[in-house]
Amino acid sequence: MPRICAYGELKERDYLEMGFRSGLEIHQQLQTRKKLFCRCPAGEYYEDYHAEVLRHMRPTLSELGEYDGTALMEFKTRKEIVYQLHRANVCTYEMDDTPPFELNQEALDIALEVALLLNCNIVGELHISRKQYLDGSIPAGFQRTTILGTDGWVPYRGGKINIRQLGLEEDACREVSDRGHRRVYKTDRLSIPLIETVTYPDMRAPREVAEVAELLRELARTTGKVRTGIGRARQDVNVSVEGGTRVEIKGVHRIPYIPRLTHFEALRQWNLLELREELRKRGIRKNTLESRTAEVTSILKNTSFAPLRRAAERGWRVMAVGLRNFRGLLTFPLQPGRDLAGEISDRIRVIACLDELPNILHSEMKDRPLAASEWREVAAALGLGKNDTAVLVWGDAKDSETAVGEIVIRAAEAAEAVPGETRQAFPSGVNGFERILPGPDRMYPDTDMPPVPLEEERIDRARSRLPLAPWERRELYRKLGLPPGIIEALIPHRRAGLFERAVRALNVNPVLAAVVLAQMMKHLDRKGFPVSRLSDEALFELLRRHSQGEFSREAFPGLLKVMSLDGKDPAQAIEELGIFPLEDKDVREIVSSTVRLYRKLEPGDPEKKFRHLMGVLMAGLRGRAPGVRVASILREAMDSG
Repeated sequence: MPRICAYGELKERDYLEMGFRSGLEIHQQLQTRKKLFCRCPAGEYYEDYHAEVLRHMRPTLSELGEYDGTALMEFKTRKEIVYQLHRANVCTYEMDDTPPFELNQEALDIALEVALLLNCNIVGELHISRKQYLDGSIPAGFQRTTILGTDGWVPYRGGKINIRQLGLEEDACREVSDRGHRRVYKTDRLSIPLIETVTYPDMRAPREVAEVAELLRELARTTGKVRTGIGRARQDVNVSVEGGTRVEIKGVHRIPYIPRLTHFEALRQWNLLELREELRKRGIRKNTLESRTAEVTSILKNTSFAPLRRAAERGWRVMAVGLRNFRGLLTFPLQPGRDLAGEISDRIRVIACLDELPNILHSEMKDRPLAASEWREVAAALGLGKNDTAVLVWGDAKDSETAVGEIVIRAAEAAEAVPGETRQAFPSGVNGFERILPGPDRMYPDTDMPPVPLEEERIDRARSRLPLAPWERRELYRKLGLPPGIIEALIPHRRAGLFERAVRALNVNPVLAAVVLAQMMKHLDRKGFPVSRLSDEALFELLRRHSQGEFSREAFPGLLKVMSLDGKDPAQAIEELGIFPLEDKDVREIVSSTVRLYRKLEPGDPEKKFRHLMGVLMAGLRGRAPGVRVASILREAMDSG
């Protein structure tokens, strides 16, 4: 197995040999009017704000008297969290100053529909829990969450992908910036209802992970009751290999990124296991790693390396860490362009908040910016031998102390296994450290919220509203003769249910209805016509009038424009545009007069002349006659001379 290779170079059998396993946690905002536990409007975003709140997060003991590892890690960062509040979409609930309101019933009904589409077993009673978040993304320090369904499944490649659970929870704040010890959030996204679909780790290759994510995306969108667009849906991808550990790649915004991200994470874990074996050969275990620390500020006070000069100007300390018998291992490659030293740098950037890069130097760098004499003095200060290596880090007293600790911790972890982490996705497909993977101690019951019973009658009502599942829609649309491109565009479309109703109830051409709803309206929206605001009932009535012969297909764009801009209903739009159906004799008369008018044109390519005349005719007829019929009559007129 190559240590580093591009995505696409490995076959599915290679991933099977690695023991590749992956699961998904898909978060999808629901299209509700209000937030989940208060009555603030959901989905309203603002760049300005009216107030700021400053908070510092501290970990609390779990019900079992233990601290969650992620909470302890966040506490090390000493972050101050600033929340920017807009009065239109936040209240005292979000700031944890008042108890929660009753659970949003609209959100609950939508979540029930998705759970049923996932073939989940619905719980008899909802129990609200608190999930700790000390990164500041939720001002209360915890997220309210509950489980609606468990042990579901979706069909995939002739088999099944098993669904662990579907939960309903609050969304977190929107991050504005994260610099040094200060992190800034906007609270407009906070508490928007969110469903979380969690699969089992049933995917065995990167391509499968993306395909299942797309399937689950389509399934949620078939309800027509979820929000779409950047940030409204996010995927957390869990990856492990044989002998490795579950690692979570957090907040993947686009499904096409998933194959490369999972591929490179699998390689990273495979390479970390190889690195562990090398460390064991050297007799290094997590509890036997030898390290030594020394302050070397005075040694490097006259260095020519600019970051160290700036550190001295700030009054910072330069610390050196010696790692015994570690020679050659900091440059051990893990991902393209990333090695073990890069993993250490990530930890320091996140936990010690030393985010000005570079934030470390080490004695194995190819282009070492320090002079050989400076490295010799550092080695002497640490008492290093020829098989040892040195790492330099700089910061104020507290940050440099934290950084030194993280260097030793990460080096020791390399001797044990793949550390369980939440990692940040980068556009290139590689990933970097974000935080320690949370454990079970972060969850505990919410004493502010009583249990919510789910009666069979409510579940039955939700079941009666279910749309066709994506796999059912695909089969139906094929039978209706829709082209493959339109099928894939329509399956997750929020107007798909309207399309199916129109095809069942009206004598309308399925391909035409699909093109109007899935393609034409999208094109008009992009041109600035707000057709997406039109109601399903208005669009159904428009399709009904077309099916009864009141106008031809060519009139759809003009009618949609008038309806969207002027608030007209279909009948009013037809009247305003003066559209009324013409009989064949009227069409023949218009065609004949047009041909006579243009008979004096210079003779030339007949087909070019035909196209020119069709453009003139259709502009004048404005949807009062079908284009196919006009073309037929025009060819007859031209052929007859």
